[in-house]
Amino acid sequence: MTVPLLDLHLQYASIRDEVATAIDRVCASQHFILGSEVSNLETELAAAIGVPHAIAVSSGTDALLVALMAVGVGPGDEVITPTFSFFATAGCVSRLGARPVFVDVDPKTFLLRLDDVVRAMTPRTKAVIPVHLFGLCADVEALAARLPAGVAIIEDAAQAIGATIRGRQAGSMGALGCFSFFPSKNLGAFGDAGLVTTNDDALAARVRLLRTHGEETKYHHTVIGGNFRMDALQAAILRVKLPHLSGWTARRRENAATYASLFRAAGLDSTLTLPYESPDTRHIYHQYVVRAPRRDELMAHLAARNVGAAIYYPVPFHRQVCFADLPCATNVFPVADAACADVLALPIFPELTRDQQEYVVRSIAEFYQ
Repeated sequence: MTVPLLDLHLQYASIRDEVATAIDRVCASQHFILGSEVSNLETELAAAIGVPHAIAVSSGTDALLVALMAVGVGPGDEVITPTFSFFATAGCVSRLGARPVFVDVDPKTFLLRLDDVVRAMTPRTKAVIPVHLFGLCADVEALAARLPAGVAIIEDAAQAIGATIRGRQAGSMGALGCFSFFPSKNLGAFGDAGLVTTNDDALAARVRLLRTHGEETKYHHTVIGGNFRMDALQAAILRVKLPHLSGWTARRRENAATYASLFRAAGLDSTLTLPYESPDTRHIYHQYVVRAPRRDELMAHLAARNVGAAIYYPVPFHRQVCFADLPCATNVFPVADAACADVLALPIFPELTRDQQEYVVRSIAEFYQ
């Protein structure tokens, strides 16, 4: 049996005709940047996420970048981020001339620890980026209660569309929320695309201005922005996929529950650390990440058994060469270092079958026998 980490062919087969119709519609219009497809997607996503404003942009990375720009992050500012995340979380801070300040993560959730955030605060702190990693919501409300006025919360919800905490959706709680529609995401485009969400009218207007080079009227620029526009083809494809998202999410959650049952039955729940979900959160399992002893050997064993697996992430920010000159790079982050040594993502995509999951669990059991 072969079990890929992700198989998008099955998803595409189920919506192929709808996608073809959407692409034909855009091609017939010959309107390829922004336009009605993008504005309609924005309306539909705002309703789905529960916010008044959703601004479509060119990628998840650009969503983070323009959100930081919108709250005025620049040279001399500091932005607190977890040291365990995808590179863009911290990279976008540095691109604006600001300084990322790293904090460690919780060993159960991989989310930033509030006490560490408070200790990392200085008068230069402009923003904090909680990352809803792997599809689990950070506690943004609790974070907000610990921050002084004037420090913005920018949610990195790139992996968490549809995730909730105490009934509130990822991307609806901070000053701004940032989503990625990279093809492998739970809601994926056919290329790069992203989204910025906010409840604030002024911030929404600011992001829209920055999205198009700071242009208020054609060729008249009031601020320096960037080219962060979503193209209409991506918007049309995402509009096809969005009505299916809740069903795909339900299947991911069912697969996660099946794994938990199978790992317990195999006696592996004391060997592996399974993903954590508290009663007040709804995990959407963008990745199903376990902590595994002898992780690299296990990964090689799974590859030999044709089981896909991946490491998210092998190197924390404080050990990246490009951040070596940051003062916080010399700090100690034991949880993140340990996570980088033993995390392993297993297949969790919606079309995964029970037979495939049983094969994954048997293969892991064989390794630890």
